[in-house]
Amino acid sequence: MPSKRLLRWGLVPVGISAALVLAGCTSTELNGYLPGFEEGAAPTTNRTEMVSGLWTNSWIVLLVVGVVTWGLMGWAAIAYRRRKGQSGLPVQLRYNMPIEIFYTIVPLILVVGFFAFTARDQVILETQYDDPDVSITAIGKQWSWDFQYNGDSDADTVYEMGVQAQTDAEGNIISDLPTLYLPVDKTVQIKLQSRDVIHSFWIVDFLYKKDMYIGKDNYWSFTPTREGEYAGKCAELCGQYHSMMLFDVKVVSEAEYEAHLADLAAAGQTGTVDAEYDRLQNLPGTGSADSEGEN
Repeated sequence: MPSKRLLRWGLVPVGISAALVLAGCTSTELNGYLPGFEEGAAPTTNRTEMVSGLWTNSWIVLLVVGVVTWGLMGWAAIAYRRRKGQSGLPVQLRYNMPIEIFYTIVPLILVVGFFAFTARDQVILETQYDDPDVSITAIGKQWSWDFQYNGDSDADTVYEMGVQAQTDAEGNIISDLPTLYLPVDKTVQIKLQSRDVIHSFWIVDFLYKKDMYIGKDNYWSFTPTREGEYAGKCAELCGQYHSMMLFDVKVVSEAEYEAHLADLAAAGQTGTVDAEYDRLQNLPGTGSADSEGEN
């Protein structure tokens, strides 16, 4: 009894210390040092905290498993080490049912738990808005991006076509990057398309990426919740200048967003982006482009 009471009292300062340490953590530290979090500021989207929570909690569980495993390994190495005067092998244990059940059931529980939480969050992340405030088509191409802001008709649709990033001799970006504008606190759905090979659309601070295939549309729905400028890039090796396939993201007020669309319309960049530059014009099952033209 005294030993148990002593143990309980010993855990009190440990718990207090842990609480103080966690209380002193910044938003970045609490979210596993992932991008997209600033002290005293809202997350970048309505989904980033979900992603960071899954990531951070998974690492905490894995760290606990690691500490227990390393501790048991160290204890076994010390407790069963060969001592002075001993020779040969110690007595071997063939079976230990409790231990075998333990190291079978516990990993199974961990795997099922990780799967359940991942599947739960993935369903939410992949759920698309039925009637988003903003609909945008992002088109990946070797090695840049086109952004089309979809309206109710071609006359209300505007676009920006980007070019590959250019650098100086030191590798610094010296050209304007294509920029995706998003209105803050508005529901957004982005249709993801490719002109040529597989690309991956990644806004780093939004903690999510999705692949882009030619002939197959992908979708991503979210709500930007913090104004600012963010970096975007292709996350799928797509050729020689993959590293130069960059873009910027600006989350702005609704007024600034509408002003940007008006600027694109004033520049004559209206209507849908033409598909004539798509690499593959004769997708499987459609016949060749020439034969379709003749028909």
